[in-house]
Amino acid sequence: MKRTQWTVILAFAAIYIIWGSTYLAIQVAIKDIPPFLMSALRFLTAGLLLVGWCVWKKQPMPDSKVIGKNMLYGILMLFGGTVSVTWAEQYLPSSLAAIIVSSLPFWFVLLDRKQWGYYFSNKRIIVGLLIGFAGVAILFGFGPSAAVSGGTGKYLASILVIIAGGIGWTIGSLCSKYRPAGNSLLVNAGIQLLAAGVFTGIVSLMAGDHHSIVWKEVSVNSWLALIYLIVMGSIVAYQSYLFLLTIRPAAQVSTYEYVNPVVALLLGAWIASEPVSHIQVIALVVILSGVLLVNMPQQAATSDKKVKQSKSTLI
Repeated sequence: MKRTQWTVILAFAAIYIIWGSTYLAIQVAIKDIPPFLMSALRFLTAGLLLVGWCVWKKQPMPDSKVIGKNMLYGILMLFGGTVSVTWAEQYLPSSLAAIIVSSLPFWFVLLDRKQWGYYFSNKRIIVGLLIGFAGVAILFGFGPSAAVSGGTGKYLASILVIIAGGIGWTIGSLCSKYRPAGNSLLVNAGIQLLAAGVFTGIVSLMAGDHHSIVWKEVSVNSWLALIYLIVMGSIVAYQSYLFLLTIRPAAQVSTYEYVNPVVALLLGAWIASEPVSHIQVIALVVILSGVLLVNMPQQAATSDKKVKQSKSTLI
């Protein structure tokens, strides 16, 4: 097997397994570090490492217009998408948060206006959307399980926050796709992470996280989880994703959407002893069935085409 083939296999393993495991890592990290503060530390550290690497390699830095675009995209995607999940995991098991996030592809269909003519002329996509939202409705309708802290109010609020964050992620991703910032993917990613880190840090200060944390009481497990999120989640898996987008069809790369919630559910049950209810399993199957129907026509349309390079920057 050629070296390039091994690189592709390892990159797919990274976005399948590492991203799926970050849900549990987030829950471990926020046991001792407030969610906004933890996210700010994660983004700032990863961003500084990436930008520092680019400076060391003497990659050209962008102008103010490109920096502004990347700052906006980073805040929409990372604060909207990732921080919303981090906040919600105070009240939800990691596996349940991952199940809700698995509905993300539906927002791309609903918000990508340039593709509406294609999407809504395809009956399979319309049926997939209806099935997927039925899966989310199942989670709403049957209420919290015993594993949810904070009761029904926190349960429903957490679901809504994740969904709202997913919409932010989608808007940022579509802006990045149709109005690309330019420069290298590494530079863009570094600026996006730094912008999201600064923004989340401001929110953390406003929330009073610096008053509620006792640094000497932060456990080793929480520190290790944070380091894992920085290195594996925000650097290794993210760069693997961007690499795959340059050599594989986007529909093929997006198959991580099917795998991540399954990995999160299995790890949550195995390592954290999170109870898995029949309702969660049913909702997961229903949502992923909808995602499969939505993506199937796109996979068929792109299977015989070569993709030069995607400008979308998801995380």
